[in-house]
Amino acid sequence: GNMSSRKGLNGACSVHEYTGSFIGQTAHFKMTSVCGHVMTLDFIGKYNSWDKVDPAELFSKAPTEKKEANPKLTMVKFLQVEGRGCDCIVLWLDCDKEGENICFEVLDAVLPVMNKPRGTERTIYRAKFSSITDTDICNAMNHLGEPNRNEALSVDARQELDLRIGCAFTRFQTKYFQGKYGNLDSSLISFGPCQTPTLGFCVERHDKIQSFKPETYWVLQAKVNPEKESSLTLDWDRVRVFDREVAQMFLNITKMAKEAKVESVSKKEKVKQRPLALNTVEMLRVASAALGMGPQHAMQIAERLYTQGYISYPRTETTHYPENFDLKGCLRQQANNPYWAETVKSLLSEGINRPRKGHDAGDHPPITPMRAATEAELGGDGWRLYEYITRHFIATVSADCKYLQTTIAFSIGPERFTCVGKVVTSPGFTEIMPWHSIPLEESLPHCEKEDLFPIGEIKLLEKQTSPPDYLTEAELITLMEKHGIGTDASIPVHINNICQRNYVTVESGRRLKPTNLGIVLVHGYYKIDAELVLPTIRSAVEKQLNLIALGKANYHQVLEHTLDIFKRKFHYFVDSIAGMDELMEVSFSPLAATGKPLSRCGKCHRFMKYIQAKPSRLHCSHCDDTYSLPQNGTIKLYKELRCPLDDFELVLWSSGSRGKSYPLCPYCYNHPPFRDMKKGMGCNECTHPTCQHSLSMLGIGQCVECENGVLVLDPTSGPKWKMACNKCNVIVHFFENAHKVRVSPETCDLCEAALVDVDFNKAKSPLPGDETQHSGCVFCDPVFQDLVELKHAAMRHPMHRGGQGKRQGRGRGKGRRPGGRLNPKKPKDKMAALAAYFV
Repeated sequence: GNMSSRKGLNGACSVHEYTGSFIGQTAHFKMTSVCGHVMTLDFIGKYNSWDKVDPAELFSKAPTEKKEANPKLTMVKFLQVEGRGCDCIVLWLDCDKEGENICFEVLDAVLPVMNKPRGTERTIYRAKFSSITDTDICNAMNHLGEPNRNEALSVDARQELDLRIGCAFTRFQTKYFQGKYGNLDSSLISFGPCQTPTLGFCVERHDKIQSFKPETYWVLQAKVNPEKESSLTLDWDRVRVFDREVAQMFLNITKMAKEAKVESVSKKEKVKQRPLALNTVEMLRVASAALGMGPQHAMQIAERLYTQGYISYPRTETTHYPENFDLKGCLRQQANNPYWAETVKSLLSEGINRPRKGHDAGDHPPITPMRAATEAELGGDGWRLYEYITRHFIATVSADCKYLQTTIAFSIGPERFTCVGKVVTSPGFTEIMPWHSIPLEESLPHCEKEDLFPIGEIKLLEKQTSPPDYLTEAELITLMEKHGIGTDASIPVHINNICQRNYVTVESGRRLKPTNLGIVLVHGYYKIDAELVLPTIRSAVEKQLNLIALGKANYHQVLEHTLDIFKRKFHYFVDSIAGMDELMEVSFSPLAATGKPLSRCGKCHRFMKYIQAKPSRLHCSHCDDTYSLPQNGTIKLYKELRCPLDDFELVLWSSGSRGKSYPLCPYCYNHPPFRDMKKGMGCNECTHPTCQHSLSMLGIGQCVECENGVLVLDPTSGPKWKMACNKCNVIVHFFENAHKVRVSPETCDLCEAALVDVDFNKAKSPLPGDETQHSGCVFCDPVFQDLVELKHAAMRHPMHRGGQGKRQGRGRGKGRRPGGRLNPKKPKDKMAALAAYFV
């Protein structure tokens, strides 16, 4: 058949249309996608303000609402436009709890505009699939079910708990500690019901390392010479002793013997089992420990491989293949890859081994390769992860590794020693997973009971017990799984959070070393209420959430009960915060002792100190006031000029030489002076009618890209003059080498932008004749036409990376979009792949 494809109104999602058969009838299909969650949970109105609301109110009084997760995508409107007039909807969202939750978000958007069902006619269907392959997709279409309301509710409950608990604790401790200490170096002192126990594991290991006291011990080592030129090292059966004199006694006794006597020789055939089928946690462990990829990064790559159809769904707790799983068909696809072709062909011809019986969690089959791929196709980390998944799958249907273990027991005087040797008899799965192979060892001599060997050497080795090392990501994942912290999908997010918040740093070997801040926080929680950091309470909550998903617990009762527990804990935490503060005092400096003098306070006219550690801010130790500043840039004094409203000295914020900059008054930035201003606005958004730094005096015209922004002259930018949007990251360079650029009170007749007076240097004037001065509109004046260039600011913060493109053009009029609007990044469209299977 034929399929037509087009872009949806939001520019991010494609719509694929075709005619086909649906439940025995001819139907017109529309297939599209969403970009993650359609909606997100948030507090309403004033409850989003840290200053207006007591954090304790967030547990019960603060109402929440579902908002669009990404308003720029206008996803609800897009779904309604496409869903209008449809008779049925088939939901092809990811088959996990989050996917089930998104199903109902989609339904809330489209059901009101769909055609009403006739009588009891069914209109909502749910497709269950684990991979994007012909077989799986067609099978899902032939066995359509219904979306699971209970699973969606369990996600709603988790979202609300995490929002209310996390925000209450985070707001309180962030405001409390940042109001007292200047070098915490974290913009947010966050708390999370899962994030904090995750940090707790890392700090617990750190504490063990710090409290470790090494002990000296002694080991007796003996070497025998079975032949003239060979020696065999024997292991002491006592392993080690911690008393020097006792160790010396054993040495003296054994030294009296001249020969070592063979007491027994035993041979045993042993088996090293092939691995269980691969689930998410094991994949993340291996990615970190063996491939050097962080869990978050590994999960992103796995999701990409899944949406491209290379692997099955990467979020699963199951390690057991379903009885009807086509193992041979999956294996056949790998028969031509040069890396494992021989192993695969051998398995297909000789017959595959039945995989080990693992754990069936009832969610998705284990992670397996779904089609062949080459290194050139996937490249880099994508190939490395795909290669591991494929090798692991082949190993699960391979034979176990078999080896012969020989153990020889010796006696030297009254002391016993042992020597063990291993010889591989059948490599089995270790051929495809060579890192699991039995290490090659020195072959043992042929001997029998009562044989005697000359002793080559007996000595005493002095050693020390060593402390444990910092937790690796792989070990942390294991602990989180064991204690029920997070899910297979959220574990990478929690680990990523504690890294981003500067609570731990990732050292070599992907080991997680807690920072001073992380250590003090965890010790503080232990001091006030250990349950805030121990995994027990969160594990209990996760069990309750799973009961909601299974329909065995009431959503509202679980929510109410859990919030009541944490509300009580919050009040006790607030009352006992002095306990944590005592620990903070030891590690961090008070605001008054931090930073360097920068600008004068408008109240006391003394110098305020600029604190550079995140979040950067100004602090007046005399008035004991702190003023927040814009982040991710540099701050310096602005010509010692003062704000006409409050007498505070202005400071200049800049994102760098290629970025934008603007002056601001520290007091106005935190306490907006006019009704139409919001907290966090600089002079380039101030509506003061006569101040020389305000929008009224320096604003030139409407931004050429965003709807609400105004292009404002940057008076500090000469001789490379520029104007920058006060809302988005658009920068317009103009009049390079001009002596002066001023904004005129007059406006352009064509576009209503303010005119600009330019005074050029005589030697470099681009004006005709010997002219050096010209007044005109930067958008419409033909004289200025070739002197104006649009760029996007290079921002330091990752949120702004979308604007770093080198697109440029000239602006000549209010309606024109020089350089073109930046398009939203197109998501990998797995819906196109799904649609293609039905035409």
